[in-house]
Amino acid sequence: QVQLVESGGDLVQPGGSLRLSCAASGTIFRINIMGWYRQAPGKQRELVARIASGGTTNYADSVKGRFTISRDNAKNTVYLQMNSLKPEDTAVYFCNIENYRNDGLQGRYWGQGIQVTVSS
Repeated sequence: QVQLVESGGDLVQPGGSLRLSCAASGTIFRINIMGWYRQAPGKQRELVARIASGGTTNYADSVKGRFTISRDNAKNTVYLQMNSLKPEDTAVYFCNIENYRNDGLQGRYWGQGIQVTVSS
């Protein structure tokens, strides 16, 4: 099993910045994709950004140019730097990772979620 612990959520004013972190621990073989998703009240969970083990990144159109995803493979940690935050970024943010063994995918894991609120 793998455990994910998220941190960095907060209340911030529009235009402000936050940095989310998600650290994985437990029985880790090789983490391929690490990503951040978010879910606003009354809406479906959506992909925000993800990063592959080689560094390739993907972003939702709504956050391109404002958010940056990065990872520290030695620490099994993924980060999400969020700049120029908007009220519509308000949501619970979830970390997600894919843990691979030599013979294939061992499991996908979710963090518990962390609240980000953008409001004046």
